[in-house]
Amino acid sequence: MRPTSLRSVPLSDLERSFGLRRVRGLAAGDPFVSGVSIDGAAVVQGDLYIGLPGARHHGAAFAGQAVEAGAVAILTDDDGMLLLERQIGVPVLVWSRPLRPLVGMIAASVYDTGSLGLPTFAVTGTNGKTSTTHFLEALLTGMGLVPGVSSTAERRIGSTVIPSKLTTPEAAELHAIVARMAELGARSLVIEVSAHALTRHRVDGFVFDVAAFTNLSHDHLDDYADMDAYLAAKIELFTSSRSRRAVVNLDTPAGATVVERSQVPVATIATAAEPGAVVDADWVVEIVEESLDHTAFTVRHREHGALNARVPVVGRHMAANGGLAIAMLVESGHSLEEIAGALGRDGLIEADLPARAVRIPAASGPAVFIDSGHSPDAFDKTLASLRRLARGRVIAVIGANGDRDTTKRADMGATAALGSDLVVVTDHHPRGEDPAAIRAAVIAGAKAARPDADVRDIADPSTAIRAAVGAAREGDVVVWMGLAGKDYRELDGTTVPFSVPGETTAALHEAGWH
Repeated sequence: MRPTSLRSVPLSDLERSFGLRRVRGLAAGDPFVSGVSIDGAAVVQGDLYIGLPGARHHGAAFAGQAVEAGAVAILTDDDGMLLLERQIGVPVLVWSRPLRPLVGMIAASVYDTGSLGLPTFAVTGTNGKTSTTHFLEALLTGMGLVPGVSSTAERRIGSTVIPSKLTTPEAAELHAIVARMAELGARSLVIEVSAHALTRHRVDGFVFDVAAFTNLSHDHLDDYADMDAYLAAKIELFTSSRSRRAVVNLDTPAGATVVERSQVPVATIATAAEPGAVVDADWVVEIVEESLDHTAFTVRHREHGALNARVPVVGRHMAANGGLAIAMLVESGHSLEEIAGALGRDGLIEADLPARAVRIPAASGPAVFIDSGHSPDAFDKTLASLRRLARGRVIAVIGANGDRDTTKRADMGATAALGSDLVVVTDHHPRGEDPAAIRAAVIAGAKAARPDADVRDIADPSTAIRAAVGAAREGDVVVWMGLAGKDYRELDGTTVPFSVPGETTAALHEAGWH
């Protein structure tokens, strides 16, 4: 997704603006730059190709490929310069300091995203980012401020949608996406921001009008030394160079740390455990009604007043995310009256939440959900919500991903065992790991937490969901957590097409439920 109306910038302008050093003796000239890429395979005519150091290879090694694809100039660091062919054929610029922090600033200059003047919103946290992002999308759309959205699930502006590969795109791609969204009529911007996006400078070149923090729980300890380091990465969003205001959820202890260390004005929000309970936060979310199809709530502020709303999904945590989206809009300058006008029938936030607590349609049989949550906290919140509403048993189908944080696998199993009556452990994305070893770690955690738990090891996910649905009765709830949201599985270097909704629907029909 790139802008179609290309804005060309002389290479010499970038050279002067950012203090880049031109390598003399190679190709001369002052070509016009109309795009930026850090991926040699994604280069198009007119790009500045930036060769970055990587985990396995240095991007400069692919400079020749980039030039063949149309790159008009190369930017790299001192190590990358040593890898370049002497007859590269295009001008070469060098930056002797860490190069990645420069990518977003250069992309912003080339795509001119700083001049767009769009209201911008950012959401970070372990869980709830995508839901909050899409609640914001629905409300902004209802208010006439059609948003460009970048979430874990997709990049979207109106009917133009492309699937996401990363929660937050690399900076060069993100600025191009935003410029294209503006061309397509975006009047606001909502971006889901991961810890990796902040650590790896993917949102450089943006200053968000309102940034939000949802929560913090065990995840990504394969990339961060401990939970303190993981939180510190997220707190970077609340510095004055990245945001102007913030709304912080206090439902997890990390919220107080974010407030304490924030460099921008903060409004706090929290969920009342019981209606009418006293909560020390600027905004309070009170749960009014829960069902398997929606959750109703009231969000209240001592000065701005109160608003009754509903989200079309199960769970108090989802209501908290809906309340957070409303608070973000008010903190950006909108009134509760404006937001009320954007709600649908009976106060519904008419959001389409990709793979978030999605109920598979069936007129009879157990209630069956698919959900993309893949952390112990996500399991806990989803299972607790379903337990409160289920007339019968709760059956969970779970799996852990390979080549990712191994320290959370036992906790995922434990949470599932404690929150459900039957746990089916299956394979999701084993990637380069032994899938049997992954399942064994999850099962060990489940058995350690609850030795009498009914835990079944079924490697094939198609068979696993059929076993779960086949074991269910009318009034039971089945939830498949962790794999939804993708149309493939990653198996030892290969990508295999796979539909979680399709397999789940087939399992219901084969069990006789329609």
